[in-house]
Amino acid sequence: MTPRAGAPRLVRPLLAAFLAVAVVDLAGLLAGAGTVHLVAKPLLMPLLAACAAARGGPRLLVAALLCGWAGDVLLMPESDAAFLAGMACFAAGHVCYLLLFGRAGIRSAVGLLYAAALVAFLVYLWPGLPGGLRIPLTGYSLLLAAMAWRAGALGRHAALGGALFLLSDALIATGIAGRPQLPAHDFWIMLTYLAAQYLLTRGALGGTAHSTGGAPGAYREGSIRIRDE
Repeated sequence: MTPRAGAPRLVRPLLAAFLAVAVVDLAGLLAGAGTVHLVAKPLLMPLLAACAAARGGPRLLVAALLCGWAGDVLLMPESDAAFLAGMACFAAGHVCYLLLFGRAGIRSAVGLLYAAALVAFLVYLWPGLPGGLRIPLTGYSLLLAAMAWRAGALGRHAALGGALFLLSDALIATGIAGRPQLPAHDFWIMLTYLAAQYLLTRGALGGTAHSTGGAPGAYREGSIRIRDE
């Protein structure tokens, strides 16, 4: 089936805007400028989603990125209700990614490693997690780990993106559970998250996200194939 038409001339400007806003946001986090983060963060995923759409990328990819945008916005207020709503949006994004990855075979050994790491991490966090968040966080973590594992179906860039997404959310979870955190903790959360979403986008587009010619290499409407690297 013919891939969706995009707007190739907009790809590079949109990607440049995404990268510029990402640098501003990360610099604001390092400088402790909360207002900069509040302004920059909601712009990031819409710019990346627009870049993917302009590239002619799959609707499921655009939907996953927009779910990430909704999650980003909802996680900004400091309340349990907003956190749960944001987590639900990210969960919806992971479902979109899983549907996008399709049923291509990938190594089960990698899945076992993710499962072992997830169990160990949950055991480590469990005593410090608020009671009302334990079950939702466990369910979300299972979905996230499945997404990270299955991301390998789209090649090494997406596989790394899935792993970084898992790392980013693990850093968030350590804060929730009151575990030791890295210096400039919010900076590392955002850096790994942005890298994850970019690499997942790159993997889904079958090459560089800024490419302006032709159809996405890894994606065909209605099917997924692993791009020859």
